[in-house]
Amino acid sequence: MQLATWVSQAAPQFPDQVTTSTLLQNLVYASGTVGAIIILAGLMLVDVGGVRRVNVFAAAAEKLTGFFIGFAVYFLIGFAIWNWQYYVAFEVDSPYWQAIKDWWLGGTFANDLAQNVDPNSMGANLNNQQIFIFFLAAFAGIVNVLIHLSVTERMKPAAYYVICVVAAVMSSVLSWLTWGSTGPLTNAGFHDFFGIGFVYLFPAGMALVLVRKVGARPGMYEPHPKVPTYRSYNLGQTTVGVALIFSGLPMVILSCLFFFAPEQYAVSVTMADTSVGVAFNNLGLAWAGGALMGAALAYWKKSYIYLLLGPLGGYVAGAPAFDVYEPWQMFLVALGAPLACYVVYEFSQRRGWDEHKLTPLFIGAGTYGLLMVGLVKWGEAKGGYFGIEEGTYAFQNAEINVLWQAIGLVVTIGLGVVTAAVVAFVLERTIGLRLSEDEQVAGVDGGYWDIPPDLDLYTGGNGAVTPAASPTDGAPSTTPVGPSSTSGP
Repeated sequence: MQLATWVSQAAPQFPDQVTTSTLLQNLVYASGTVGAIIILAGLMLVDVGGVRRVNVFAAAAEKLTGFFIGFAVYFLIGFAIWNWQYYVAFEVDSPYWQAIKDWWLGGTFANDLAQNVDPNSMGANLNNQQIFIFFLAAFAGIVNVLIHLSVTERMKPAAYYVICVVAAVMSSVLSWLTWGSTGPLTNAGFHDFFGIGFVYLFPAGMALVLVRKVGARPGMYEPHPKVPTYRSYNLGQTTVGVALIFSGLPMVILSCLFFFAPEQYAVSVTMADTSVGVAFNNLGLAWAGGALMGAALAYWKKSYIYLLLGPLGGYVAGAPAFDVYEPWQMFLVALGAPLACYVVYEFSQRRGWDEHKLTPLFIGAGTYGLLMVGLVKWGEAKGGYFGIEEGTYAFQNAEINVLWQAIGLVVTIGLGVVTAAVVAFVLERTIGLRLSEDEQVAGVDGGYWDIPPDLDLYTGGNGAVTPAASPTDGAPSTTPVGPSSTSGP
């Protein structure tokens, strides 16, 4: 009798929520969170390798702090905002408010155990949805890391952390608009499989404002009395960071798929037809095409920067359509991405624009990639939700087209520009935005954290006096070097 009581108490109330099949899906989405963390590590290596050695610790520490600010804000409210689209599609009463009550950090579904939640409610596949909070929270943090990449070594930490809070909220709103299948833009025809709109183009739009506000770093384009030339810490480390980003992405691609019965049928998050194998191969070919064209540009221009921008540009251009491109189409589109990076980068550098990552990659390759989806896959069915057979949100009710791709492009970049302009306006009149020139020259590691660099800055680290060495940079030089040759990206 006692054994029967124990068995009864151990039995889940809704066993369909915790089957072996659902556990497999849990592992798929959990792997995506691992991939996101690997990407975070890669991004930090990319930037730390490209800054002056007097800022190495600060560059890493500020990014990591910004990441966790975005991560926490997303847990607090971001997932609830993204879920608005599905509450509207499934005709939940007071959908916007109910989504917040269910999914904010203290919400019902955010805290319930899956086996205790009715699968016929908006808490269906609850473990998957709860893991998805972690997954998307990681990318909310990555948005903040990307913002820091654009203004590294120049922005006050306090100002950056305020921006992180605002950016996490606004990127969540943008994800509701542009990523999924039943949001206002996605259900109309805008297509973005990976979510480059809210993850990449939004911070790039913010960078268009913030980089202008903080200006160029000392020694970057012309000699400074104390920084004769800008020297990167370790470009080999930057290259390893690019490879690390590549290694984390396959796991993330799986998490951009939804799986339905029978037999775990895979559908894109956009509700377009796809398959696991095609999406995976498109990721690989995007990197390969970008890397090959980037290498050709690098050796032609004798500029290492295109060896790094090439594979990343191919990936960014392909990411909106890993689900719908045929592999041969993906490779050809990726070949064109480094050319878009080249045009934007050369244009910006001739104008002394001290931003070497977000502008060419996202404004260049990202814009190219979003528009190419509309051209190559015009008419491809998507949108709505699997199982809804009629009405505004019927499965695959919309079609990909260039007009909606262009509208989505303007919205994602434009929201970034507006967000940054408002926040910068407030910060400049309160706590300040930009580090002073003296603070930039001295470096944040020593100036704020009292951490000395790893070389003797007066002798170049080898005991021999180097008269041309800067007392704050340790890099002997008498001739200024432009950013396209030996200075940091």
